[in-house]
Amino acid sequence: MTRTATVALAVMMTGGAFKVSAGPPFVTDDPEPVDYQHWEFYIASMHTQTADGWSGTAPHIEINYGPVTNVQLHLIAPLAYDAPSDGNAHYGYGDTELGVKLRFIQETDRMPQAGIFPLLEVPTGRESEGLGNGHWQAFMPLWLQKSFGDWTVYGGGGYGINPGAGNENWGLVGAVVQRQVTKNVALGGEIYHRTTMETGGRGDTAFNLGTVVDFTEHQHLLFSAGRSIDGPTDFQVYIAYQLTFGPEFFHSAGHWFGNH
Repeated sequence: MTRTATVALAVMMTGGAFKVSAGPPFVTDDPEPVDYQHWEFYIASMHTQTADGWSGTAPHIEINYGPVTNVQLHLIAPLAYDAPSDGNAHYGYGDTELGVKLRFIQETDRMPQAGIFPLLEVPTGRESEGLGNGHWQAFMPLWLQKSFGDWTVYGGGGYGINPGAGNENWGLVGAVVQRQVTKNVALGGEIYHRTTMETGGRGDTAFNLGTVVDFTEHQHLLFSAGRSIDGPTDFQVYIAYQLTFGPEFFHSAGHWFGNH
């Protein structure tokens, strides 16, 4: 269950369906990995309302790390809840998400950057309580990104493998347009479409509007909200505090502790 993040905003379906990770605060991701030896740490929460009730994370932790240039390791550990409109609510640990982002084309004046970001969902959540899917799942996307001054456009899509009785493999396509409106604030919007993930279910065409606010070089607030244009999602919201840092953080911390 996730993001991404996200952000991580996720496409969330009640009853333990796969949660689509994203480039926080959106569902749609980008191909840009964390810099070499740099970290991203998120503490985040996201919530989705459908006719069947509410589901989400409260909170989830996301960690991204750049072990080598153009490669990012990814982990999401969620505390999840499922509150169906016609049943008992449940809260506990959800499905763990693991991933590796690999950028294989660098952006130039004419060429967008490109990368893949395969994700694996580990069935650590209790399926019987709607906190997990009960099966190993995978999502294999391709993402592109191009910047034009203060504007950035990114998007792409992928294929999800969703085993289990009543489940179907699915596809996702999405695009984000984002603008740096001030030095510390970026605004953006996305639209995406996901095909059905269950036999007899519905696809979902939805939008989100979001912002990233930089409090400092290392501390950031991410927020987005939206709903379906044609689909089951009545409302979805994502909010996160993000901390970014590199190897100099550990050098400074070691120096501080060494002098105290």
